[in-house]
Formats: sequence, structure tokens, C-alpha cells
Amino acid sequence: MLKSFLKIFFGNLILGLAYAKLMVPNEIINGGVTSLSLIFSNLTSLNITLFTNVITVILLTVSLIFLGKFFFFSSVVSSVSYLLFFNIFYRLPFTLHTNIVVDFVIAVVLIAIGYYCCLSENSSTAGLDVFAVILNRKFPKISMAVFLRYLNITVLVLGLFSYGVQAVILGVLFSFSFTKVMDILMKKSIDPRNFFHKTKRMEE
Repeated sequence: MLKSFLKIFFGNLILGLAYAKLMVPNEIINGGVTSLSLIFSNLTSLNITLFTNVITVILLTVSLIFLGKFFFFSSVVSSVSYLLFFNIFYRLPFTLHTNIVVDFVIAVVLIAIGYYCCLSENSSTAGLDVFAVILNRKFPKISMAVFLRYLNITVLVLGLFSYGVQAVILGVLFSFSFTKVMDILMKKSIDPRNFFHKTKRMEE
């Protein structure tokens, strides 16, 4: 179990670095909870933080109901560690920014690895990947990466007026790219359909 949590921490360290030093400076959006919160915030004029917190709590509750206690606990650990690493890297006075093309490629690789580290250890980032795992459990022939890709793209399309056409196009391209790399990592390392068998063994 210690090895699993170390891998989850490492995955969130990479995610925190990539989002704080590459995604935010380049204003790249890729769907997910933050983008969904921005849509609701624009529609209601309420603070985006409120929606982020509410959606995160809903997703954690869904993970507890549909995916079990271990997944829920590991997702809580994952989401807390991500927030910790993101805030640390966001405040540190260094930059990885070079140009949008190089940053885009590096961010794709880092975020794909970060998600892989979490999902391969039966955890989530308390984001839309929770629904991707649930859908993969119901339809195991379709990978989690594919479900996550289309969930993110759906959010981006719904937020067309919030983000603008250029941001949505870049976001769709990013979502497709990082989930493609993540899918390759998942298929080469372990069959995601075994995650839940692994969970049952750990809970017994």
C-alpha cells in the first residue's frame, strides 16, 4: 500500500508542476472540474471557488458510492496532495515557460504520466476521471483514457462562450493528446480492468 501511495504522490507532484508552470502560464484549458466551474461561474456570477469545492465534494461522494472505500480514500489523498503541490509550485519563483509548442508537448507528457500514476493505483484526482473509471467499469472494452477524453471535450464545447473558440480548439487538442499518451501508458503497463479486483483484495 505504501508503494501505491508514493506513486500517487509522485503523480500529483508531476500534475501540480505541469499545471502551475505550464498550463496556467499558457492559459491552456482541458476540460475538467476547473473548466466546468468556470462555466457555472459565468452563468451565475458566483465565485468559481465555490463551484470547484462543490463539484469536488460531489465527485468524491460518487467515488465512495460507486467505487468503494479504498478508491475514495486514495482519491482524497490524491486531491489533497495535488492542491499542496500546485500551490507550492505556483508560488516558487522559477519558470518552465519557453514557447507554446514546447510547453504544450511537455505538458502533454507530464500530465499523461501524472494521471497514469494515479489511475494505475486505483485512485483519481477527484476530477472527471471519477466518471471515466465508473464508465470503464461498466464498459471495460473502452479505456478510461477515451472516456476521460470525451468528458473533457464535452465540458470544453459546453464552455465555448466562456472560453472562446481559440481556447476551446487548443483545449480539445490538448485533451486528445494527453489522453492518447495516457492510454498508451495504461495499455503497456497494466489492464485497467484489474484495478477493481486489486481493490477487493486490499479491502478483504
